[in-house]
Amino acid sequence: MRVTQSTDLDLNLLVALDVLLEEQSVQGAARRLHLSEPAMSRTLGRIRKALGDPVLVRAGRRMVPTPRALAVRAEVSAVVERARALFRSGRDTDLRTVERTFAILGHDMIAASLGPALFARAAREAPGIRIRFLAESHVDVPYLREGTADLEVGVIDTVAPEVHVEALAEDRMVGVVRAGHPLLEGEMTPERFAGQAAHITVSRRGRLYGPVDGALAELGLERRVVGSVATFPASLFAIRDTDLVGMIGSRAEPMAAALGLRTFPVPVPLPPLRLGLAWHPRHDADPAHAWLRMCVRDLEELSAGRRG
Repeated sequence: MRVTQSTDLDLNLLVALDVLLEEQSVQGAARRLHLSEPAMSRTLGRIRKALGDPVLVRAGRRMVPTPRALAVRAEVSAVVERARALFRSGRDTDLRTVERTFAILGHDMIAASLGPALFARAAREAPGIRIRFLAESHVDVPYLREGTADLEVGVIDTVAPEVHVEALAEDRMVGVVRAGHPLLEGEMTPERFAGQAAHITVSRRGRLYGPVDGALAELGLERRVVGSVATFPASLFAIRDTDLVGMIGSRAEPMAAALGLRTFPVPVPLPPLRLGLAWHPRHDADPAHAWLRMCVRDLEELSAGRRG
């Protein structure tokens, strides 16, 4: 359907703009919309003229959105999705015909633990859906509200009132060291855990402390933290080749075992890690997004059963 106003603004440009901001590539957008690259370039030119903004600009070999484009991205996505929902009303959606790209925000262990099964399920049930896992930032950004991410999975700490949050599961932290580490010999007491070896933390903000330090402090103990890394896989490789002590969620134990590492219960009481899903309500009625949420729930339940 093509709708135009007296200003000669083709509202189909919104669909093209939505795809361009998602792909950040004329070539990728052309492929998604089944257009030639020259036709997509002309469409981008019309969008730039309509908005009075470059929208996408070159940054080396890639294109990046302008501040104006980032500011309207969520609104454009919401309008396009509402239009799709309007014309889908009363009809079933065949996921095998849907062509979408979804961005999932979460720490790297979420991608490592759920990613393989999620990619496999998408290939079977919705081959036109692509999934991008986005790393957490060291600063708090409203990814869901802005439309940069479609779904957040993990420990949800957002306080945005418009974001839907759904409890998913609980995880627990365990200690991790290399095979043959001296800490594995004998009873694991808080004193040995805190004082027998140096520790490494995982923090996207570079923090050198965490809940375990508070628990140790209540016992009059303090561990020696010598550094931090931003991701859990990085910590595992550092632990594998040193005598450092680290901590991971229990869902990451298979990855630790694959590297020949050993895990153990942390000998101080720690609060559970409450995992959940979060999304913006503009996706509530979107069948493809509902399918994505269902997949994550199913895979998490399966993963929890294996760990149990």
